[in-house]
Amino acid sequence: MMNRKEFIEYVAMAGTTAMIIPNLAKANLFGTGTQSKLRIGVIGCGSVSGMYLPHLTKSPFVEVVSVCDIKPDRAKARAEEFKVPNNYDHIDKMLAGADFDLFVNLTDMQEHGRLNKEAILKGKHVWSEKPLANSYKEGNELLQLSEKQNVRLWGAPAVVNSPQFAFMAKRINEGKLGKIAAAHGRYGHLGPHWSAFFYEKLGGSLPDLGVYNLTTLSGLLGPVKSVMAMTNILTPERTVDDKGTIKVEAEDNASVLMEHYSGALSHVMSGFNYFDPYGHEGSGQDKPTVSIIGTRGAMHLIGYDWKPFAVEMATLENEASQKFATDTGDYVWEEGASVVSKAILENYEPLINVEHSLHVLEIIEAARKSQRTGKRIQLKSKFPYPVIK
Repeated sequence: MMNRKEFIEYVAMAGTTAMIIPNLAKANLFGTGTQSKLRIGVIGCGSVSGMYLPHLTKSPFVEVVSVCDIKPDRAKARAEEFKVPNNYDHIDKMLAGADFDLFVNLTDMQEHGRLNKEAILKGKHVWSEKPLANSYKEGNELLQLSEKQNVRLWGAPAVVNSPQFAFMAKRINEGKLGKIAAAHGRYGHLGPHWSAFFYEKLGGSLPDLGVYNLTTLSGLLGPVKSVMAMTNILTPERTVDDKGTIKVEAEDNASVLMEHYSGALSHVMSGFNYFDPYGHEGSGQDKPTVSIIGTRGAMHLIGYDWKPFAVEMATLENEASQKFATDTGDYVWEEGASVVSKAILENYEPLINVEHSLHVLEIIEAARKSQRTGKRIQLKSKFPYPVIK
């Protein structure tokens, strides 16, 4: 396996113009060391904010100074609930109001690219829920703009932060499984009922659910070279809380096959038509959802990658399957904005990086293009690998 330095040197030698390598020495993009807390503005006060705001407001590195939502009552309610001093009903008011450092975007996924651009233009660092843009091109433009504005950009999910991901990444990098041949991930449920945006154009199960496994498998096995996929709409109409009965416009069923530069082949299934006794919250899932198979061993992630519990591993040396990494520590899926806030203040690079997020976004686009054309789609982007602390 190549280490991070070797990978960057390899890309430079290969002359891959589409590759984006961050300048990890841009210390001026981080805090000065004199600021004790990072000021945060949160936009989007729906269901996800109910997970983010408790984590952010308990962080010793964070001060939440404002919340914003196009539904004023939701912004006011969240402000009161979490004792946030300012609330707004429009991004323009938020950006012109109480000053803050990090823009945390928890809005409908169709709005992420547009809103993230507005925040970057105002000199804000950005943490965005997935996806950070609605196309790889738009995301790449956001990254270039953030570099021009001397601010940082990151995108969810934060699955690479879990102790279980770290265990798997280290064992793969050590060669414990031999040469990796294949991998599989699955994540699905019966679909969200609280909002229509999941089913509207630029929504879909891939950017909402598949994104987790795509991030995990590319993080473990390295950048993806090509993609073939099948996607469809299995349930053409849905009934949702905010709009009643709607026509489904984005895929609610997807199967994605990836060829990694390492030679490994991996597969991800995701959808809004999956019976799952653990439901949307994933509580209690004690079966493997991610599997990695090599020439000398195999590993299986117990629980979902966004809510893992352990890793089972068997090797040629120890053929009886054993359970490892049973302690999740303080990892939770909603920790991303808190983690990057600490990184900004303490002036270090977090494990999460925007190049990986953009690569996953290109995989999603390639999967949809493969469905439209019936062809294998070649990817342009890569990211620093291996993803190891």
